[in-house]
Amino acid sequence: MTAEVLRYSAFTTDPAGGNPAGVVLDAGGLDEAAMLRVAAEVGYSETAFAFPRAADGEFDVRYFSPLVEIPFCGHATVATAVALGRTGRLRFHTKAGLVEVDAAPGTASLTSVPTSSEAAAREDVRAALAALGWSADDLDPRYPAHWAFGGARHLVLAARTRERLAALDYDFDALGDLLRAHDAVTAHLVHRRGDGVFDARDPFPVGGVVEDPATGAAAAAFGGYLRVVGEITRPSVLTIHQGVDLGRPSTLEVRVSPDDPRVTVTGAAVRI
Repeated sequence: MTAEVLRYSAFTTDPAGGNPAGVVLDAGGLDEAAMLRVAAEVGYSETAFAFPRAADGEFDVRYFSPLVEIPFCGHATVATAVALGRTGRLRFHTKAGLVEVDAAPGTASLTSVPTSSEAAAREDVRAALAALGWSADDLDPRYPAHWAFGGARHLVLAARTRERLAALDYDFDALGDLLRAHDAVTAHLVHRRGDGVFDARDPFPVGGVVEDPATGAAAAAFGGYLRVVGEITRPSVLTIHQGVDLGRPSTLEVRVSPDDPRVTVTGAAVRI
């Protein structure tokens, strides 16, 4: 069958900004091969396929990059929630687990599955630095390298300077091999701009995409990471700026509490 694919950009109010996502609001009749084919034809970092359940506001949702299926994608979740045109609570049943989404006109807040984070082994850090062309001195010593999970797995590395983050030029195959070996999706590269404000970039070779302009799943994982490393001692609201270096500025709001393993990520979405 032919799927009707809507196109939305998430974590922005400008169609020329944010991260584009394909959205299929009723994917009934599409099998895995068909969804992968549609995602490859669309060419965005992810396309979301929603399968409405009998209960109102309940959906099974699957996410495909041009190369592989991803267990969870934040920007395509926000795009799908806005595309549905509903307000109130939605429940997305994903391969990562249940993700609750509070939708309002033009915006959505997703609450992730429970997050987790663990220190990356030295050999993994060395391999990542080699793939990125970074040295150990390029890392911010306040933020240890971790494998972090928020519905999908991401390698968190913090750059000491904004200039290092801006000058991203990496070995696509080498970084992809490292991420795949750890069942990870992106490298979440961050720089602390100020109190509660971060810049981020997310290489996505696993999905066949050089870089993601806004990565909600990685933002959720990063919120959980900050809790694990002791940065979150009270309910906090963080702001992540992403996509700036790609000319597609994106803004992600991240809410984290020290006593809740879940993380809430909020953003706008607009039809392209």
